[in-house]
Amino acid sequence: MARAWSSAVERWNELLLVPYSHVVFTVPHQLAALAYQNKRVLYGLLLRASAATLLQIAADPLHLGADIGFLSVLHTWGQNLQHHPHVHCVVPAGGIAFDRSSWIRPRGRFFLPVKVLGKVFRGKFVAGLRRSFGSGKLSFHGELKALADPRLFRAFVRSLHRTDWVVYAKKPFRGPEHVLQYLARYTHRVAISNHRLVSFDDHQVTFRWKDYAHANKQKRMTLCADDFLRRFLLHVLPRSFVRIRFFGFLSACRRTALLPVCRALVGALRPDNTNAASVVSGLFTCPRCGGAMILIQQLTALTLRLHATQAGFNDTS
Repeated sequence: MARAWSSAVERWNELLLVPYSHVVFTVPHQLAALAYQNKRVLYGLLLRASAATLLQIAADPLHLGADIGFLSVLHTWGQNLQHHPHVHCVVPAGGIAFDRSSWIRPRGRFFLPVKVLGKVFRGKFVAGLRRSFGSGKLSFHGELKALADPRLFRAFVRSLHRTDWVVYAKKPFRGPEHVLQYLARYTHRVAISNHRLVSFDDHQVTFRWKDYAHANKQKRMTLCADDFLRRFLLHVLPRSFVRIRFFGFLSACRRTALLPVCRALVGALRPDNTNAASVVSGLFTCPRCGGAMILIQQLTALTLRLHATQAGFNDTS
């Protein structure tokens, strides 16, 4: 909880008084198995290709003509815990003019055209896939072993151009507080949260899931414990892989210089940590009574060590 609170306060200080868009990039199902066998390479490519697509289309004067900034979060699961790599992007709806003179707002109903985003995203991802193959970075095992043959790999890549790549623009966030709630709730989540677990009986696990293909109908699924664990472990990321990344004027090397420019052009939320803490605290409920948990103190490794020292406990390890 302390981690979520600290992250939320940091994100709160970066929010601008503009509408926020929520854009989701998804790769076609044909790539799921290859992505699973090459997690570090293809997950990284997914994050980079989606970000480069947003930056390129936003910079085009035909669409926005501005320098944008955004946060990307990698998710690898669907509601039923199957492998489904996709990236959620939280984007201020607008950007800075390249001469830094003004904040440019979207001209139309949507932030950026999703069909254009889908075509450019496909081109960038496929080009990156070819480069990865050419440099020997991809591995092929089991049913995919044949793709190690360059001729068969080229045929596989050509098949990726025969399908539309889905870029989905969700409804804009209703306000900065809702952006913060989303970030606090979803940026550090795992494949399934405790509240979706229904029961564990006779070596079977039952959980709730939402069937997006049938009007978001709430359903229950029961799996044997081994299959449940297999699905859950599909989503373990490579060691030290960074699944939350910042791009554009929110990237680490640019935000210090450009966030003040954004604030001057559009205004910003007052960095009130109390507001951030209250939003995040409301996301945590007591597992015993169901009431809201309130943040009392943030403990770090250093403060725990100091408390232990003051209490007379010595670290003899």
